[in-house]
Amino acid sequence: QVQLVESGGRLVQAGDSLRLSCSTSGLPFNNYAMGWFRQAPGKEREFVAAVSRSGGSSYYEDSAKGRFTISRDNAENTVYLQMNSLRPEDTAVYYCAAGKPYSATYYSDAGAYGYWGQGTQVTVSS
Repeated sequence: QVQLVESGGRLVQAGDSLRLSCSTSGLPFNNYAMGWFRQAPGKEREFVAAVSRSGGSSYYEDSAKGRFTISRDNAENTVYLQMNSLRPEDTAVYYCAAGKPYSATYYSDAGAYGYWGQGTQVTVSS
């Protein structure tokens, strides 16, 4: 059974940093690209960041560039999202996902990811 379990979300203040973790089991982690998506209340789920199977390539949504860093530890079957300079608009439920995007174009496409976690809440207060 494939499981993706996010952790690390909590209430923080604007400007703070936070690191999210996503631990996986039941799938060959090295064979999957990993992504982070988020969904704010009343909004659609949106792409945040993704990393290739090897960790050699990473992709970011524009507002995450320069503030967030995605990384993975293939020995621990875990993907991370380091978030710095958090803003109130970063408030959302953050989901990790595992998938096999055909090309770089599809890393930001939620449809390219077949496995999803339950999400972890990040709240940034002003």
